[in-house]
Amino acid sequence: MLIAADKFKGSLTAVEVAEHVTAGLRRVVPGLGVAAVPVADGGDGTVAAALAAGFTRHEARVTGPTGAPVTATFALREGAPSAVAGGGTAVVEMAEASGLQHLPAGVFAPLTATTYGTGELLLAALDAGATSIVFGVGGSATTDGGAGMLAALGARFLDADGEPVAPGGGPLRDLATADLSGLDPRLAKTTIVLASDVDNPLTGPKGAPAVYGPQKGATEEDVATLDAALAHYAEVLGHAVGPRAAEGALAPGAGAAGGVGYGALVGLGATFRPGIDVMLDVLGFAPALAKATFVITGEGSLDTQTLHGKAPAGVAAAARAAGLDVVAVCGRLQLPQEALGAAGIRRAYALTDLEPDPARCMAEAGPLLERAAERLARDFLV
Repeated sequence: MLIAADKFKGSLTAVEVAEHVTAGLRRVVPGLGVAAVPVADGGDGTVAAALAAGFTRHEARVTGPTGAPVTATFALREGAPSAVAGGGTAVVEMAEASGLQHLPAGVFAPLTATTYGTGELLLAALDAGATSIVFGVGGSATTDGGAGMLAALGARFLDADGEPVAPGGGPLRDLATADLSGLDPRLAKTTIVLASDVDNPLTGPKGAPAVYGPQKGATEEDVATLDAALAHYAEVLGHAVGPRAAEGALAPGAGAAGGVGYGALVGLGATFRPGIDVMLDVLGFAPALAKATFVITGEGSLDTQTLHGKAPAGVAAAARAAGLDVVAVCGRLQLPQEALGAAGIRRAYALTDLEPDPARCMAEAGPLLERAAERLARDFLV
């Protein structure tokens, strides 16, 4: 049995999910052979999945989204080749430095939140010896187009008076000149993969401010301000880097994490790949799959978003291609059976089937998941 599940957000890490599923399975089938590859799709939990796969934990003190210092973690595997690039592979999760979890409770900063700390975290990965970086984005508190990140890496963004523009997406409306010539020279020799399940452009009706700004506290007026500021930012960047600035604004992934995807694509020369595809490579999923006869995947909520590049869909697609059966465990199930089947998932076991109260379901997720795994084992293994 191969367990390749994502976290149950707010309840269990991906590692804990695998532990509880294993416990439930072995109550029904003692001694059952089980392997676990905790997975993530590039969003929050990506570094934790890499650490579970044997990467080394590193920490850095960086600038949080509101300017206060925060401690951020990244993962590094030294010297071992990966399917993404050669050795010295780091997994950097943007939310560790610039995520919503670093905002004061209930206090958003849609116009001023900065990705500067994300740039500092990337620098820390370079300092630790990374020659390839898997850059997971998601859960950000920011909508600054990655300008803060690029500034931390050596770029200069100046207003008409020659002064650095203030942090955040809103002040980019005052941007007069951009200079990327000071970017850390190590970046030119570093392979950077932008791992995301978001393919939105930078601006417009499907852009970062319009689609994701309200989740970060942006009012309708803020969204309009941010959209105009990011469009102006891309225009000014065009004078510095040429046509690729305009092309990058329309590229899939440019709108990821408040436009940090745009900064990575245009400023850092990153390559965009669906997050789950990248992470399955990095986490060694293929070798584990080759030894498996049955696969269990899952995440906290199986819903329509799952079908658009989330971890269970990626796991199921790979397992189905290998001719293996896949079932899922989840906190709640919001997909009909036909949608599950189309994704390659034979059946899903939801904790809410055992405990309909959502609060209790989250509080008692571990024991409930073991009970769900027992049901799964009786249905498929005995």
